[in-house]
Amino acid sequence: MLSAFEWYGCLLLLTGMTRSVSQRMDSLTPPAPEYAHSIRLDGDIILGGLFPVHARGERGAPCGELKKEKGIHRLEAMLFAIDLINKDPDLLPNVTLGARILDTCSRDTYALEQSLTFVQALIERDSTDVRCASGEQPIFAKPDKIIGVIGAAASSVSIMVANILRLFKIPQISYASTAPELSDNTRYDFFSRVVPPDSYQAQAMLDIVTAMGWNYVSTLASEGNYGESGVEAFVQISRETGGVCIAQSLKIPREPRPGEFDKIILRLLETPNARAIVMFANEDDIRRVLDAAKRNNQTGHFLWVGSDSWGSKISPVVQQESVAEGAITILPKRASIEAFDRYFKSRSLSNNRRNVWFAEFWEENFGCKLGMHGKRPGSPKKCTGLEKVGRDSTYEQEGKVQFVMDAVYAMAHALHRMHRDLCSGYPGLCPRMSNIDGKELLGYIRNVSFNDDAVICLGSDSSCSSNRSAKTLVVFNENGDAPGRYDIYQYQITNKSAEYRIIGHWTDQLHLNMNAMQWASGDAVVPASVCSLPCQTGERKKVVKGVPCCWHCERCEGYHYQASEFTCQLCPYEQRPDQNRTGCQPIPIIKLEWHSPWAVVPVFIAILGILATTFVVVTFVRYNDTPIVRASGREMSYVLLTGIFLCYVITFPMIAAPGVAVCSFRRIFLGLGMCFSYAALLTKTNRIHRIFEQGKCSVAAPRFISPASQLVITFSLISVQLMGVFVWFVADPPHTVVDYGEQRTQDPENARGVLKCDISDLSLICSLGYSILLMVTCTVYAIKTRGVPETFNEAKPIGFTMYTTCIIWLAFIPIFFGTAQSAERMYIQTATLTVSLSLSASVSLGMLYMPKVYIIILHPEQNVPKRKRSFKAIVTAATMTNKLSQLASERPNGEVKTELCESVDNSTPSTKTTYVSYTNHAI
Repeated sequence: MLSAFEWYGCLLLLTGMTRSVSQRMDSLTPPAPEYAHSIRLDGDIILGGLFPVHARGERGAPCGELKKEKGIHRLEAMLFAIDLINKDPDLLPNVTLGARILDTCSRDTYALEQSLTFVQALIERDSTDVRCASGEQPIFAKPDKIIGVIGAAASSVSIMVANILRLFKIPQISYASTAPELSDNTRYDFFSRVVPPDSYQAQAMLDIVTAMGWNYVSTLASEGNYGESGVEAFVQISRETGGVCIAQSLKIPREPRPGEFDKIILRLLETPNARAIVMFANEDDIRRVLDAAKRNNQTGHFLWVGSDSWGSKISPVVQQESVAEGAITILPKRASIEAFDRYFKSRSLSNNRRNVWFAEFWEENFGCKLGMHGKRPGSPKKCTGLEKVGRDSTYEQEGKVQFVMDAVYAMAHALHRMHRDLCSGYPGLCPRMSNIDGKELLGYIRNVSFNDDAVICLGSDSSCSSNRSAKTLVVFNENGDAPGRYDIYQYQITNKSAEYRIIGHWTDQLHLNMNAMQWASGDAVVPASVCSLPCQTGERKKVVKGVPCCWHCERCEGYHYQASEFTCQLCPYEQRPDQNRTGCQPIPIIKLEWHSPWAVVPVFIAILGILATTFVVVTFVRYNDTPIVRASGREMSYVLLTGIFLCYVITFPMIAAPGVAVCSFRRIFLGLGMCFSYAALLTKTNRIHRIFEQGKCSVAAPRFISPASQLVITFSLISVQLMGVFVWFVADPPHTVVDYGEQRTQDPENARGVLKCDISDLSLICSLGYSILLMVTCTVYAIKTRGVPETFNEAKPIGFTMYTTCIIWLAFIPIFFGTAQSAERMYIQTATLTVSLSLSASVSLGMLYMPKVYIIILHPEQNVPKRKRSFKAIVTAATMTNKLSQLASERPNGEVKTELCESVDNSTPSTKTTYVSYTNHAI
């Protein structure tokens, strides 16, 4: 018994409780309009039952329309299970189970009021102040003592009822409540259930969403423990797991206003990419949501993922098949019990009078009216009582029938083991079980373990064999929860007929048959419900802050490649991104090819120059002793021609494929040809300058003007270049490098690595710098000797040669260094350098030697020995010529001519003097 404080509060609630009436139907006459609110079956042990026989009422009414499947089917399943147990000689022998079944009207507050009926027997009543009208002591009917309750369906109802039942230590086994909150054994310690909690269901639904490739979904929950707890579990698991984002979490009010469901649909359309809607809602709300979607012309837009409250029920999708097509629903693994189908189809008004709501079901199911007191006053059709379920109406077993029977059998197995332990060998209830302790019974319930194939196979061997694969073990964990086992359904329309098809199952992990799925579009491809489409290869995801499933795709630009889903990384310097930008590949290496236009032109010029130089050398060798050759200074001419030849030859190493040998030749001969040429020319011009400068002071010949001396001076100048090259070789041995920066374009597709010799611009300047210094010095001397008579020396041709050469190299500098940033740098610089060298050589060859070769070949009559003159005569003639030139600038034209003729006659006996060689005179 409860203490005074405990039952006093309950007693206050009892004062507003609607009285329960136990009735028995003795005829087909329907009951009075105010239906009874409970079913009572006598027995040794009475079990309570809570079922949503009616829907929630509107406009203040506690109850609404009848629920045929969810209410009547489940209620009858409990009655059927009790009948079978009472007939089973091996289960609770000599003990009869009774029942007290109440209607919750799908409302938690109403269910709480009704459930107080179960605790009346446990409350002591004080009747001292109660008197009848006659003044006599009242006699109270002894209420039934309920030892356990089967139910309820909705989690919100179970939570409300569990709070009362635990006070009176009455065990409770639910057949449909799945809220995770009910797993709290500290608050709901007398609550158990044969269905898995929503924490399993939420995980299964998340696995479904993930398998579909949906990462952006909205959730919709009915207000109350079931809906809110289910969505909360789904959201929590999705956050922990990652990969699925919640676009919106909407709640359906417990008492929705008119137009509320249209507003919900419009809210869901605010995130059109979140087409998948995860629903933890009751049956009535599901139906109204689908209806609102249909009214708003959203058929085929939403992808519904329904919890077990939707399962495989027909009522939510009646007349809304098109908008529900493709819906994926979940239901705890179950099997259809054929014995119950036969039992239910055999029910009629005459053999089922114990069910006080069966007459109302009869009218609703067959669309007829039972007498003047029927619940369907507007129905023109009258019931005959001969109608048959399944024949004159559609019938499909409700999804929770098996679980109702499992719950009843679990209670029976617990009582059976308790009876075996407490009343061993005693027929019927022994004294120790006359007052069953609820806490002790709870211990037996939690230790129950049996296969529900005993339930599935009842009454039919064929049923057993066909459903053997669906049998499951009924057990409870320490929190009273059943293990998670679910069937996955999809609502499909084929050939204008709609049905739920099993497409997979979930037992700790998802097993889904994607080929069995069908969508409203008729396409086999799964519709998308994603915030952002997957990025293409070579693009990284830039996640929107706070929404990890939404991102912008950014292409990995330049030399970056896609290193991961979210990052781009720079390729190594010698590599570039591949075509898909998912990795890096080596940058192609190029070199100057012989067939390139940048190589063909320099090679052509070089070949012509080599041929011309060879021709001049051969001519000079053949006419080595002729006056013109001797007058040119044979030794210095051959040195100069060697330098010219080397200037042409360097073109070939500069274009050849770089290697150690080629790079060595480049270093040696790049400046050597110019050094040979300008060292020889400098020695010549210096000799001329010294001779005539010396002649102004005395007639004595200057020192070091002999051929041997000239060669020594020339090779001394050349040795400086060779010494510099030797130091260069020692400090930095020649080798090849690949320059990836020269043609590193903005577009990696055009990037190339250039194979080249390791000769920097500074090294090139140093290598050519000495030769350019010789060239400038030579030009200075050419300017100083410009006044020497051309009849006596080569000063003027050398001067013109040096002037032209300076112009060539002045043009070379901006072209060579101005193209340092060009993508064609290698081609332009190589071509510019080789052509400049060839042009310099060609100028020297053309101005200094082609006239001599012309005379030697075409005018040999001019290449004859002349009278030898002494050095003194030569210097005197040159001095006189200079003086006459000065007089020409100071006298009138006539006087100048006269003096000029006299001077010439006095100084030279003959006016025809050609090619006098300074080497023919004694020094």
